[in-house]
Amino acid sequence: MEQIIQQLINGISLGSIYALIALGYTMVYGIINLINFAHGDIYMVGAYVGYALTTFFGLGFLPSLLLAMLTCSILGIIIEKVAYKPIRNSTRISALITAISVSLFLQYTMMYFVSPQTRTFPNVLKGSRITFLNGNVMLDTKNIYILAITVLLMVGLQYIVHKTKIGKSMRAASLDREAAQLMGVDVDKTISFTFAIGSALAGAAGVLVGVYYNTINPLMGTVPGLKAFVAAVLGGIGIIPGAMFGGFFLGMVETMVSAYGGSIIKDAVAFGILILVLLVKPNGLLGKTIKEKV
Repeated sequence: MEQIIQQLINGISLGSIYALIALGYTMVYGIINLINFAHGDIYMVGAYVGYALTTFFGLGFLPSLLLAMLTCSILGIIIEKVAYKPIRNSTRISALITAISVSLFLQYTMMYFVSPQTRTFPNVLKGSRITFLNGNVMLDTKNIYILAITVLLMVGLQYIVHKTKIGKSMRAASLDREAAQLMGVDVDKTISFTFAIGSALAGAAGVLVGVYYNTINPLMGTVPGLKAFVAAVLGGIGIIPGAMFGGFFLGMVETMVSAYGGSIIKDAVAFGILILVLLVKPNGLLGKTIKEKV
């Protein structure tokens, strides 16, 4: 029982990171039906920005987190304007190839400037360990910080989406982009803002991963990016609560599989669960079946 509780604690921390990345996927897809496969590499850039700010500029955790989010937000806007906007009305395969190209460009550009070697992230979030259940379960205060920051960012996102004018524009564009434009919504500005918010969340996840695992490298965004995509699809792509649920669910499943001797197959289990869920519910666990008129 203690082992299960311990792994659930670890899974919630990992799931928090997956959820933050998954939110970027689901927000962009919800508005322009684009799977932004470069999103995982924006998360990687966020980790390196946090590393540079803490190592070379001596900043603390919170300023580094905020500046990494700002940097990734600007990067997301640039990517949308330069790479995605020109092909917005092209075929889906063109958008997919462009997203993969942007992903590879970010990976190898970063590798060129910082070298491919793994770097150790500074221990900027010092904490203590709390034990309970007769010392059989350990809770690192880092886990509490990561969860608290994740929840705060998610609550902030929900406030923006449901209580602000730009959030109303995002919801309108996700329902019907052309109709929203006819009603006076600046769709280009809304899409750019969506990329900015999603990229900021990915940047925050990058810093949190650096703090959690203490190592970063230029290819670190590939697998977590794919898993966050799995989380978004599991919950229901295009649905914000679905991305949150999928991230936490996937994180807990992965830690459970690793804890009980399946660390080698944990990635296969994640994708296996995705296949099983899509066979039963093609729109994800929280997704709704939408009938199209013809």
